[in-house]
Amino acid sequence: MRHSEFWQLADAVFGQGYARSLASDIVLSDLGGRSPVQALDDGVPPRDVWVALCDAQDVPDDRRWLDPRVRRASRPGG
Repeated sequence: MRHSEFWQLADAVFGQGYARSLASDIVLSDLGGRSPVQALDDGVPPRDVWVALCDAQDVPDDRRWLDPRVRRASRPGG
């Protein structure tokens, strides 16, 4: 996943305005006490940041991925 794909998913799931605010303001223990934006800036893979953000916000698996191929690959054994 690229940074642009992270932002595309964030905008689609959370809404364009809220996604940017959420990614800047929320601090996640799964990201070492950083916000998603800080984690991305520090080189954490965007996919890991995305999963941590979705987990923290209780986003269901079927809403996390726009591309069905990515959705299948994210599941165990997928």
